[in-house]
Amino acid sequence: MSEHLFLRACRREPVPRTPVWMMRQAGRYLPAYRATRAKAGSFLTLCRTPELACEVTLQPIDEYGFDAAILFSDILITLPPMGIDVTFPEAGPKIPSPVRTSAEIAQLGIPDPNDDLRYVMDAIRAIKVGLSGRVPLIGFAGAPLTMMTYAVEGGGSKDYAKTKAMLYGAPKDAHALLDKLAKTCTSYLEAQVTAGVDCVQIFDSWGGIVSPGDFREFPLRYAKRVIEGLRGSKTWMRGEGVPIIYFVNGCAPYLDDYASSGADVLGVDWRVGIDDVRRRVGDGVALQGNLDPGALFASPSEIRSRVADILARAGADGHIFNLGHGVLPETNPEHVRAMVTAVRELSAKA
Repeated sequence: MSEHLFLRACRREPVPRTPVWMMRQAGRYLPAYRATRAKAGSFLTLCRTPELACEVTLQPIDEYGFDAAILFSDILITLPPMGIDVTFPEAGPKIPSPVRTSAEIAQLGIPDPNDDLRYVMDAIRAIKVGLSGRVPLIGFAGAPLTMMTYAVEGGGSKDYAKTKAMLYGAPKDAHALLDKLAKTCTSYLEAQVTAGVDCVQIFDSWGGIVSPGDFREFPLRYAKRVIEGLRGSKTWMRGEGVPIIYFVNGCAPYLDDYASSGADVLGVDWRVGIDDVRRRVGDGVALQGNLDPGALFASPSEIRSRVADILARAGADGHIFNLGHGVLPETNPEHVRAMVTAVRELSAKA
């Protein structure tokens, strides 16, 4: 695996140019994705049909030649086998029966990923065949705190009032729920590695909703538990472990703690200079990021200028170019191409 630029950058090895990939590589901005999504009939069917999940995972690799593919799925896919139903209307995911009491938390199970989520493992195996070794495959899962917000709020939220009511008003319940989510995340990611992924990313999309002290108590504590669980698993103990990326959207207030997560790579959103992050976290981890997804609405020349600025700030090694969060559905596909071209041309070493 070490010959791939992406994996070498994860391990802070010298590379001839900066590798580039994007969160939400397959999405509504791609016409090919929209066609496959229409064929599937529903988002859940798309996620749960291995051949279709394989198809949309490969589309951006075929179109843009990113340096890594990311499994097509959804962070909430682990909730139904735990006992939390999820629907996916166009307005965003909804949980009809949110989890808010001790009794409801006690009823939740920890799924067997090779049984309850077998379709994900089948998709991974199909994608690896389709990639034919061209680029590594990234697996992923939602971080415990982020999964908790969806489970408790019943969907997205502006103020996370119900989540914070549990975190601060019923912390024993919060820890009980986060513990189950951490165990689910750990076993799910280990199963993905066994199925063939070359790297895993833990998405803490809502890890940035708390104060610094509460970041240590809740998001970071349980992300560490997942990472430590992976590193202590049979897969890692056999020497078959893979690089681990931890991404917190809104990471700027927590940089001093962020580096203590134990991850190999830290994802960085666009709200902080990547050079500031490097100064704060040190040289022991690689960094991923951090172009504002909205910058892809700019002209190709402006996109190139912004790419150049990030590359200059990031330095030569231990950097993976990415957006600071997922690509927006309204993005012009040709502007994605302009970004990829700029990264390759501007980061190439003589």
